[in-house]
Amino acid sequence: MQKKKIIPVIIVLIIISVISTAVLTNSETNKEEDDIYANLRLFSNALNIIQENYVEKVSSKKLIYGAISGMLRDLDPHSSFLKPDDYKELQIETKGSFGGIGIEITIRKGMLTIVAPLEGTPADRLGLKANDIILKINGELTKDMTLMEAVHKMRGPKGTKVTLTIVRKGWKAPKDFEIVRDIISIKSVRSKMLEPGYGYVRITSFQSSTAKDLRKTLRKLEKSSKDKTLKGLILDLRNNPGGLLDQAVEVSDIFLDKGLIVYTKGRLKNQQMEFVAHKNKTPHNYPIIVLVNEGTASASEIVAGALQDHKRALILGVKTFGKGSVQTVIPLRDGSAMRLTTALYYTPSGRSIQAKGIEPDIVVQRTEPTKEKKKEENEMMTPIREINLKHHMEINKPKKEKNKVKKNNHSKEIEKLLREDNQLSMALDLLKSWTIFAQMSFQQK
Repeated sequence: MQKKKIIPVIIVLIIISVISTAVLTNSETNKEEDDIYANLRLFSNALNIIQENYVEKVSSKKLIYGAISGMLRDLDPHSSFLKPDDYKELQIETKGSFGGIGIEITIRKGMLTIVAPLEGTPADRLGLKANDIILKINGELTKDMTLMEAVHKMRGPKGTKVTLTIVRKGWKAPKDFEIVRDIISIKSVRSKMLEPGYGYVRITSFQSSTAKDLRKTLRKLEKSSKDKTLKGLILDLRNNPGGLLDQAVEVSDIFLDKGLIVYTKGRLKNQQMEFVAHKNKTPHNYPIIVLVNEGTASASEIVAGALQDHKRALILGVKTFGKGSVQTVIPLRDGSAMRLTTALYYTPSGRSIQAKGIEPDIVVQRTEPTKEKKKEENEMMTPIREINLKHHMEINKPKKEKNKVKKNNHSKEIEKLLREDNQLSMALDLLKSWTIFAQMSFQQK
């Protein structure tokens, strides 16, 4: 009998608890709404005071734009307000052709910082590097300058000049770089055959046609190989500042046949997204080494993280930039837009990229060869062997190859490339040893 009396009491307690929770929720909602209205009144009051008392007449549009810009700038380094002209420029940029100097920038610790110079652009040719701080643009301090303001000042017609004052770790004082603007036509995929069977592909950024171009490039490399496939591939994502998410997913999918590629987490349901791999009609079943550095950011970190988590590729280089946030561009009524951080990226194993980056499987610092080292290497380029000795005996003298000059020129170009890029050289050595070990048997009979 006692048990039957307890049940209604429990039900009553649950109902009271639900009612209390609902009352608290409504109370919190009402308080939040009151705060919003109070703050909007404060904003309206400030707007009126400025318009009535400021030394010069100011349009309400300019004040509103400034307020939205400041509001977004206080959230994080990647959220920003895009005026109508800025929004149009952003749309042009994703198509891969615009007038400028060729750098990807961000704001880090309040300083305008280069994420990466784009390969072959004026900034790259003049020697600007990832992590360089842009102190001034044409003599104007960049402190408190928004990303889009900085972009607007650096963009311009081909042939015009812009001067950047750069601070770099290890320098005693800032240096000025006068850069002549050019048309930045980004060819996002470049390739070459390093040795028979060993391909090299460089992705400079993720534009609208990157995955399509990569497929064509891989087909070309594979067809040119003796066995119609590759012994190994080096995928170079160094100084790749990122780009379009869908292209990063598609590039990862080219090398994966199943499993999660990346997923995002945000506050809203439509910001919880998962991207999975599909079985490829044309498999690319060969070893891959991915090169990364501190300029590898955003979309390129997604690719590196996915291939690393699925153990599909070996990651070589140094820790990546660590931009693991998703920006959604939301158009506004007057042609302007907000670039708002709405979610975070996570690799298939659940690692957050944000402010952590991708740790390489093999850490190899990039070393720049000095003039003395280059001279020594050039002197050692032709070691003396039996074949170099006068009157040496020859057995089965090799026939002269056709197109020998062309092959030699290509060979010299590759030798120079490998000699000056220790990370690339090590990656090739690893791929070659990978192939050798795969062919060996370690069981003694």
